[in-house]
Amino acid sequence: MVGEIDSVPDNTVVVDNEIKEIKDKSYWQERKKRFILTEDPKIAKQNDKNDTYNRFKHLLEITDLFRHFISMRAKQDKNIQKLLKGIDSDNAKRKSNSEEGSRHHRKSEKEEDAELMAEEEGEGLELDDTTFVTESPSYVKSGILRDYQIQGLNWLISLHENNLSGILADETGLGKTLQTISFLGYLRYIKKIDGPFLVIVPKSTLDNWRREFNKWTPEVKAVVLHGDKETRNTLLQDVILEAKFDVLITSYEMVIKEKSTLKKIAWYYIVIDEAHRIKNEQSALSQIIRLFYSKNRLLITGTPLQNNLHELWALLNFLLPDVFGDAALFDEWFEQNNNDEDQEVVVQQLHSVLNPFLLRRIKADVEKSLLPKIETNLYVGMTQMQRKWYKSLLEKDIDAVNGAVGKREGKTRLLNIVMQLRKCCNHPYLFEGAEPGPPYTTDEHLVFNSGKMIILDKLLKKLKESGSRVLIFSQMSRLLDILEDYCYFRGYNYCRIDGSTSHEERIEAIDEYNEPDSDKFVFLLTTRAGGLGINLVTADTVVLYDSDWNPQADLQAMDRAHRIGQKKQVHVYRFVTENAIEEKVIERAAQKLRLDQLVIQQGASKKTANLGNNKDDLIEMIQYGAKDVFDKNDDSVTTNIDIDEILQKGEQKTKELNAKF
Repeated sequence: MVGEIDSVPDNTVVVDNEIKEIKDKSYWQERKKRFILTEDPKIAKQNDKNDTYNRFKHLLEITDLFRHFISMRAKQDKNIQKLLKGIDSDNAKRKSNSEEGSRHHRKSEKEEDAELMAEEEGEGLELDDTTFVTESPSYVKSGILRDYQIQGLNWLISLHENNLSGILADETGLGKTLQTISFLGYLRYIKKIDGPFLVIVPKSTLDNWRREFNKWTPEVKAVVLHGDKETRNTLLQDVILEAKFDVLITSYEMVIKEKSTLKKIAWYYIVIDEAHRIKNEQSALSQIIRLFYSKNRLLITGTPLQNNLHELWALLNFLLPDVFGDAALFDEWFEQNNNDEDQEVVVQQLHSVLNPFLLRRIKADVEKSLLPKIETNLYVGMTQMQRKWYKSLLEKDIDAVNGAVGKREGKTRLLNIVMQLRKCCNHPYLFEGAEPGPPYTTDEHLVFNSGKMIILDKLLKKLKESGSRVLIFSQMSRLLDILEDYCYFRGYNYCRIDGSTSHEERIEAIDEYNEPDSDKFVFLLTTRAGGLGINLVTADTVVLYDSDWNPQADLQAMDRAHRIGQKKQVHVYRFVTENAIEEKVIERAAQKLRLDQLVIQQGASKKTANLGNNKDDLIEMIQYGAKDVFDKNDDSVTTNIDIDEILQKGEQKTKELNAKF
């Protein structure tokens, strides 16, 4: 009897082991399927059509210089022809719009509402897939990333999101190895992409790279391919072709020797250290690596780009083989520009093409430590006109406000109310029929009919006197139209960028604002259009006129001024309409941001809770402060408010909000 009972656990162990073995077997089979190519690398690359089209779309938005080369590709590919036609038709619409207005085309309320609704329904209330990092991630062990290294990590993340390769060209000693390892760690822990990654380095640094992986991300399985033929063969057969690794570190020489095996792998990233070896497109290494399949490529070099035409071409060909893939085409172009003057122009063009894919910081910039930014929420009430509009918006769909909405159309109805209330918090003139007229005049009424404009007016006066320069962000381009009229009225010189600004106009505006002794005091930007890649360190104050649903977008906006090269302390002022929907919006944003960072710190799987993404949350936001609007008719803000009191109160309330999350 006892024997029978004793035998049960043994069977259980056998069954458990069998289940584990089956599970292990299926895990390794699935992993092998992902890691090993079943077709020629060239065909595998052609099958990544979606990546190619997304990349082209993004590149054509950056600059027209890509046009010439992509057009050549379009001759062989109907889908690329179709893509180009679509982009051309958008550009044509944009051009005809820009010719309609005096300063530029101004959208109608209907046009912008449709855009804002599409944004809110599509992604506005959900966390984006991209999470930018604000502090050193916990998966990086044995130390923490410095601020500029976190910026480098975010730059690598943004390239990855746009299916782009890049060149990390920081000066030697700034931790390019650590930034690269932390990025591969981000892919593994946050994006759940565990390889295969190929890291090609000079022979002398093989062991250093292995040690660095073990030190910073010890759970990542990094193996080194080196040694005699037998040792290499064992590793290739038993580990590499069995997908029992995350990262393969090897030298240039080994890549050449073992090319036939290495090109069987579906590399997710190929990283090349000391990338000047790739600068000669005729070298054996260069030609072999070009045969390999990879989703993305990262070049690491400590030296700046040279003004050598062939070298620049080789880099572009390596980074963007699907655009700059045809050497004969380049030779033809090169022949057409064969005198010194023309070549100088071509070199400049190639530099400007490479710029979006290149990050270079030097020690002198990095060592001037960046002072922490000071963020303050400024809370302001509504004016009489705003209260009137806010009240009528609530009354217009009182059933929805009270939560009596059907299942199907309910969320869209609520999102529309949210959007309209947020417009009212910004400025009542965003509603057609609110502005007094005709005749329409640019006058003091532009300021005294909006609580936010009253504090902006007082704040800008104070900042102008102290010699500061200001970036003002809003999600709404029609709000920028109002701010443009205001700047004109007050005599403030300004620049502007929004979603309809062409690449050339963007560059011109940024250069104009950044030039020494520039007389431009204000820069008006829409939050999404003024995101990554824009450097405006000549400003020291950021005003977030309204908050983006996704707090990551606001962080990127602040970083236009708060980045390496900034010599002053940056102040960020976020405007919040008190006792109204906006208070709830920024509370959600603070909560979201905290969760985002916890995700990165704990390496947890995306996504975190979609805060504000259900009907109850939306109803709670809409109802917040509604009682006050109906009950207190005399509680309106006027131009008599004291800006110093507002600043003091803002500091206190900001501290309380930060303590809460």
